Amino acid sequence: MPTYDYKCTVCNYQFEEFQKISDNPLTECPKCKGTLKRLIGAGAGPIFKGTGFYQTDYKKPAKKKEEKH
Repeated sequence: MPTYDYKCTVCNYQFEEFQKISDNPLTECPKCKGTLKRLIGAGAGPIFKGTGFYQTDYKKPAKKKEEKH
């Protein structure tokens, strides 16, 4: 489920909301009950977690040598 950014057109309150794609956009500000505008997000970028990436992580499997008969 994606996270959507919203901004109130009245009080400029900005927040994120975790919603299903099929859910209707929010229309009412939770602070002042003003009108909300859904902002265009950057989308999901790559997430780098862990100790790092190594050349060996992406190597192609070694070719099997043909057996001699």
